[in-house]
Amino acid sequence: PANVLNVLFLIAGVAMLTAGGEALIRGALSAARRMGISPLLSGLLIVGFGTSMPEMTVSVLAALDDRPDIAVGNVVGSNIGNLLLILGTCAVITPIAVHFMVLRRDAVAVVGASVLCIVLALDGVLSRVDALILLLMLTAFLVWAYRGERTGEAPSAELREAESETLAAVPPSAGLAAASVAAGLVLLIAGSQVLLKGAVGIAQSLGVPEVVIGLTLVAVGTSLPELSVSVIAAVRRQADVAVGNVLGSNLFNLLGILGVSAMLQPLEVNARVLQVDGWVMLATAVVLFAFLYTGSRLSRTEGGVLLASYVVYLALTFSAHGGA
Repeated sequence: PANVLNVLFLIAGVAMLTAGGEALIRGALSAARRMGISPLLSGLLIVGFGTSMPEMTVSVLAALDDRPDIAVGNVVGSNIGNLLLILGTCAVITPIAVHFMVLRRDAVAVVGASVLCIVLALDGVLSRVDALILLLMLTAFLVWAYRGERTGEAPSAELREAESETLAAVPPSAGLAAASVAAGLVLLIAGSQVLLKGAVGIAQSLGVPEVVIGLTLVAVGTSLPELSVSVIAAVRRQADVAVGNVLGSNLFNLLGILGVSAMLQPLEVNARVLQVDGWVMLATAVVLFAFLYTGSRLSRTEGGVLLASYVVYLALTFSAHGGA
């Protein structure tokens, strides 16, 4: 019975996080339009960051609750899931024609951020100095991205605008927009606490390390907003939006979420993440970069391979960590 309750907590937490993320993004997009903020900046900041807010709230609360394995595992697991589960699903729905020139900067940045995080974590801890480095890199990337796209140097401007328009149904009035943002934040914080309660309970009852729960159940749960935005884009044949959304989210997860979490509470990094999962995360980013570099289509078959790879990763993670 206790385990059933924990599973219900997990499901309820995921539902609250998904609803909270959606409400926050829609309210923020509405406010941005009222303030005359360009669709480009809305896509870059609000959609990219907004879909990562579930990961942010879960990892920050886990860090403050002295559960670094869930805080770090959530980010690493989400990044692996974003590339294998989300892009795999989108490619199965509709083959993705990836244009190297459009997303070159973002793909390079994700690979670079993955390498940076692994290097900073090699001593077994993400310190406040490490956190400052991550946050400074995120700030530098955003300034670079916005300047490049505003001046038309980067052809991904159209992609960012399409990204902000993928979530077209926004609150019509300023009051409703504010209420939507507030409700979104409340749902995110409450949902994070409920999800963590269920996740920790499941880990304890099954005797599975918290890092495994963070890498798998929590990571998949917090990635659902990215999945919904990307699937909507794929169904609408805006597959580039799906790739852009995932790359932006992965970058924010590594630089923003780990940066904020480690700034509030230095994070111990589990040895298994350093030995296995961090490298899996880097390898998936490199594989995607290779797809983008060749300018090829991500076909349904390749999408199926990505999904199958994720299933194998989950199975190996549970079998390898199960007795740890």
